[in-house]
Amino acid sequence: MRQYATDSPEATARILALALLADGAIDFSEVESLQQHKIIGKLGLDNSLFDKVVHEFCEDMLSSAHQAASGRPELDSESIDALLNEIRDPDKRNTLFSSMLNIFNAEGMILAGECVLIAQALKVWRLDSRSGPNSAELIQNQPHKTSRSSATKITA
Repeated sequence: MRQYATDSPEATARILALALLADGAIDFSEVESLQQHKIIGKLGLDNSLFDKVVHEFCEDMLSSAHQAASGRPELDSESIDALLNEIRDPDKRNTLFSSMLNIFNAEGMILAGECVLIAQALKVWRLDSRSGPNSAELIQNQPHKTSRSSATKITA
């Protein structure tokens, strides 16, 4: 995995890429959520940088992540923690967490890989379920589905 400077635009964009791929695929509804909630702009990113970092993240996943039995690359908990730890600014963490929840809720349900990322972000960033606007309700009011991703790892 590439290393980015702490709190850099690239590190921020990579967390969004991780969120988009947490369920194993980027869905159109998730991309619409990025646009509807103006997530890229809220985080001080531009579309070309975001696209570049998503592409680099996919390259890194293919070259350095563990291959699951399904053939999909997987990140283990330690790797996810390392990516999350590249974001240190508390305000940026809260904005990213809220943005992740908006992305996850775009499909109308939170999938297992997304639940894993929520739990790890809460732990690593030392947030509680009240972080971000209405995040507790966003998490609690969604059906959970496990069919598309591992219950313990993030796959892409």
